[in-house]
Amino acid sequence: MHFSFTRMKSTVLGSLLLLQVASAACPFMDREVHEGPNPHVRRAEKRLPGDDGFLDKFYVDDTDAFTTTDFGTPVSDRVSLKAGERGPTLLEDFVLRTKITRFDHERVPERAVHARGAAAHGYFESYADWSNITSASFLAQKGKITPVFLRFSTVAGSRGSADTVRDIHGFAVRFYTDAGNLDVVGNNAPVFFIQDAMQFPDLVHSVKPQPDNEIPQAGTAHDTAWDFFSQNPSTMHALMWALSGHGIPRSYRHMPGFGVHTFRFITDEGVSKLIKWHFKPKQGMTSFVWSEAQTLAGMNADFHRQDLWDAIVEGNYPEWEVGVQLVDEKDVLSFGFDLLDPTKFIPQEIVPVTPIGKMVLNRNPRNYFAETEQVMMNPGHVVRGIDFSDDPLLQGRLFSYVDTQINRHGGPNFEQVPINRPRVTVHNNNRDGAGQGLIHLNRIAYGKNSLNNGSPKLANQTAGKGFFTAPQRRIVDGAYVRDVSPTFMDFWTQPRLFWNSLIPAEKQFVVNAARFELSKVSSMAVRENAIRQFNLIDHGLATRVAEAIGVEVPPADDTYYHDNKTDYISVFRNPLPHIKGLNVAILATVKSEKSLQQAKYLANAFRADGVRPTILAERFVAGVDATYVAAHAVLFDGIIVTDGTADLFRLKGASASTLFPPQAPGNMVRDGYAYGKPIALVGNGKTAFEGTGVSAHNEEGVYTAASEESELKALVAKFEEGLKTFKFLNRFALDEGEVKSA
Repeated sequence: MHFSFTRMKSTVLGSLLLLQVASAACPFMDREVHEGPNPHVRRAEKRLPGDDGFLDKFYVDDTDAFTTTDFGTPVSDRVSLKAGERGPTLLEDFVLRTKITRFDHERVPERAVHARGAAAHGYFESYADWSNITSASFLAQKGKITPVFLRFSTVAGSRGSADTVRDIHGFAVRFYTDAGNLDVVGNNAPVFFIQDAMQFPDLVHSVKPQPDNEIPQAGTAHDTAWDFFSQNPSTMHALMWALSGHGIPRSYRHMPGFGVHTFRFITDEGVSKLIKWHFKPKQGMTSFVWSEAQTLAGMNADFHRQDLWDAIVEGNYPEWEVGVQLVDEKDVLSFGFDLLDPTKFIPQEIVPVTPIGKMVLNRNPRNYFAETEQVMMNPGHVVRGIDFSDDPLLQGRLFSYVDTQINRHGGPNFEQVPINRPRVTVHNNNRDGAGQGLIHLNRIAYGKNSLNNGSPKLANQTAGKGFFTAPQRRIVDGAYVRDVSPTFMDFWTQPRLFWNSLIPAEKQFVVNAARFELSKVSSMAVRENAIRQFNLIDHGLATRVAEAIGVEVPPADDTYYHDNKTDYISVFRNPLPHIKGLNVAILATVKSEKSLQQAKYLANAFRADGVRPTILAERFVAGVDATYVAAHAVLFDGIIVTDGTADLFRLKGASASTLFPPQAPGNMVRDGYAYGKPIALVGNGKTAFEGTGVSAHNEEGVYTAASEESELKALVAKFEEGLKTFKFLNRFALDEGEVKSA
């Protein structure tokens, strides 16, 4: 522990729909699942925890059915109705008109931010009865299961952008509780770029592609983004997170989640505490390196969503431990900053995270558009026992999320979309609107009334188990001001804390990322302003970036310099707790039966431990999973070369092949080494390193073995430990004068 802090201390579902309340449904009920084109859907599967069957009633299976219009008339819709075989198409062809019209309106406006995403279903299980700190019903019983839906995303890019761009990533969880929907709409960093919602349009306009040429897509390496960053120092903390490994995570499964804002837990008696949400991945945290992420964006733009999908199909269900930091209301200003400031976080050494449950993702969506694209998260979706704070960014989001969903859905009834429906009946006097799908039977759509005996009645703290505002919330300063609180004005102490907490290789990655981004900025004034901001964080950081981009290094300004650290920021300091779902390439050749048999042995050994092995060769034969023509080191977390493959790595001669680009297998091994991945060489597979200057015998993370089964077995064990290390950071160069030890 490194701390020496002194200052930093509906919807009505109607009687015609079967309703299953989450707390009452058995999560293990059997169900029949029709076989379809998805090979991963099994017949007669057991219900998994969190699968309460609520969405079953909305599934449509077209197997052995005739085509109909949306209004139910059976039709033929392959050929238009014409006046004669070669004549004009007739306007009366309602089948054509409705089919084309529906197609023309299939798309909805994509999200202004967080457009690129993927999601999965699962469950939350409470560790205990937490009614001593909150009246939230889903936390009121040990072992209680609540269905969840978790959507991951990038922020800046469009729906068609790549998964592995550098960005803060969205982490939005919906809890379908038995008292209504609770959404925790957070990110994979505990802080955000701005402090006030008024700045949000400006932030997004600055980081989006330049408006004249729509370049660059899903990236901040351009003038307007860095102009905004350098002119608004509140951005510097979140920017440091984005420039680090947190901006390019290995997968959604290896990302933490944070609620960002300060919220409240409230007991039935009205006693409240301030909280910060935390979601810690049980898979561990790790990331790509930048050149790897860039290449991967071209090789597989869908890498993250595919990884999540495949992990769930394989039964390697991603898990997060859900926890909260609990703070007394009186301590809102006790840590050297204001807990209402969303650009700050509380180090866990000061306030440890209290684990309250676990979250598991165990089911993929059945339809991307209907579920992942139409889910409409909202930080204003809260339940009894949880309340807001006066964080000015949160307060603006409470309005913005409803407004944007109305824009995307075309009306106010977006809560009636199946993926958005709560697991409880909805009773209120909201009526009509575009897309109204309910038939309200109550003619008395107003309150207060006597004609319906006052129904629907008001729920509050004492009646109906209703939501209520924390009694301890008070107006501290009643004056009307349009200004930033003085308690929000320290923009550099926490970015300095972040920088101090990185190990040397991670600091180098941040420096390299800043060099890359600012090298794309054409304005010298913007570059200089950015260096001035970095200089307030750390003079060494400013110097290392400035010298690479042609900016004069300013004198050190140590106003905000300190030596505090936290152990909970680094993504590479600790090995992964397990390796399930990681990808291993096994390089083989069809010219050697021994090579193929060895590859099969290794693949079975890794598969037994939950690793995804891929056997590669020149062409497809029995036992080969993929070919070199479509393979690249970035697609794998580790690479093994089998015995008998020496000819694959020869630069020229009779062994040259037309089945893959020149030196594709050799480039895989060399690139894998350069990206810090574990490498294993069996028998004459060691020729893959010839001419590289790398020793196959005395290099950390490079393993060698003979072809005997005993050696292969030992190799697997060593290689799996290398996969847990994930990146061998000693392979990455540091700036002159920097030392590699942490």
